[in-house]
Amino acid sequence: MKTGLLLRLVPAALAMSLSLTIAKQATAEQVKISPNFKPDPLTLTGKSGGSNKGNCGNIAPTPNQVIQVTESLPYLRLTVEGSGQPTLLIDGPGGRFCVLPDNYSGKKPEITGFWQAGSYSLYVGELSQGQYNYTLSISQQKK
Repeated sequence: MKTGLLLRLVPAALAMSLSLTIAKQATAEQVKISPNFKPDPLTLTGKSGGSNKGNCGNIAPTPNQVIQVTESLPYLRLTVEGSGQPTLLIDGPGGRFCVLPDNYSGKKPEITGFWQAGSYSLYVGELSQGQYNYTLSISQQKK
């Protein structure tokens, strides 16, 4: 293959890959969370798992949901329930966190506490190889 042709093909392939990635990101369900939101709990559903293997299980290359916290919240609880072994990877203003199921939360990934304003990408992963239906519950109510 001639070098000139290769130099034209690589940028075109890269542009196509980026446009597909952007299109996939646009499909993530986006939800705004503000103080005293209703209904509480807010529930979102989807499929766990994906092709990217890591410390937080198998996750999709793009977020399952994106939540926009409009104002800092002193307390917010996210819980994932599913028929598989779901995990929750959160990528937001405070960093990237992996939440695994434990005995304290009843074998469900759950995170509670202060959430600063900003955009959070949520990836619902899976410890097993499959993909399963899940329900993500978002609440300001303490148990």
